Amino acid sequence: MEKTASERSSKLPLITMALIGVMTAVTCILGPLAIPLPISPVPISFTNLAVYLTLYVLGMKAGTISYLVYLLIGLVGAPVFSGFTGGPAKLVGPTGGYLVGFIFMALIAGFFIDKFPNKYYLHIIGMVLGTAVCYLFGTVWLCFQMELSFGAGLMTGVVPYLPGDAAKIIISVILGPALRHGVTQVKSR
Repeated sequence: MEKTASERSSKLPLITMALIGVMTAVTCILGPLAIPLPISPVPISFTNLAVYLTLYVLGMKAGTISYLVYLLIGLVGAPVFSGFTGGPAKLVGPTGGYLVGFIFMALIAGFFIDKFPNKYYLHIIGMVLGTAVCYLFGTVWLCFQMELSFGAGLMTGVVPYLPGDAAKIIISVILGPALRHGVTQVKSR
C-alpha cells in the first residue's frame, strides 16, 4: 500500500501520531489517580508509571511528545493531574517541579530504553536516573514553595515515594517489552 503525499512528508508517521494520542489518553487516565499522603502535599501518582510504559510503546522522542501533550492538556485546565486537578496553578504549586521533571525523566529513561534494547537492567538504570532528575526538580521547587530545607524537602517529597516508584519501575520493565513487541508487530503490517 502506497503512502499519501502528506504521510510521506510528515516527520512523524500516522501510526506514531495515533499512538501518541493513545498513550496521552492513557496518561490522562492514570495521571489523576493519586493516593494522598498525610505527611506530604505530594500524592502518590501513577503519572510516572504511564510515562515509563509510554516510553516502551513510543520511544524517547514520541514518548516525550506524548507527555508534553498531556502537560498542555492539564495546563489548559482539564483535570488530568493528580487528584483530578488541572490548570496553571498546579504547575506553580508545590508539585509543579515534578510535572516539569517528568519531561527530563522521559528523555533520560527513553534514551536508555531506545539505545539498549533487551538490556532490561539498563532500562532500570535509565528509569532510576530519570526519576532522580525528576525528584531533583520536584524537590527544589517544593522547597521553594514551602520554604523547606533541601533535607526536609527530600523527606517530604522523595523518601516516602521510593518504594512505590521502585515497584512502578519493576512493573514497567515487566509489561513494557511486551507492549513494545506488540506495537512493533502492528507497525510492521
